[in-house]
Amino acid sequence: MPMAADDIAQLIREGIPDAQVQIEDLAGDGDHYAATVVSATFAGKSRVAQHQMVYAALKGRMGGELHALKLTTLAPPR
Repeated sequence: MPMAADDIAQLIREGIPDAQVQIEDLAGDGDHYAATVVSATFAGKSRVAQHQMVYAALKGRMGGELHALKLTTLAPPR
């Protein structure tokens, strides 16, 4: 069963409490999303580490309930 965009955003915010999250359904099918996540906790971390933090917040749902996620992560400007 596909995940709703609101559920994805909620999981990310629970795992990264200061995150600003925008979710876009890319195909209109509830299976292919793009997420932009902005968090101060990303500062100084590699892009890979930032993405790993988001995947950890999704609690193993990638590849199962959540089929595809195009991920953009950013630290806010200082």
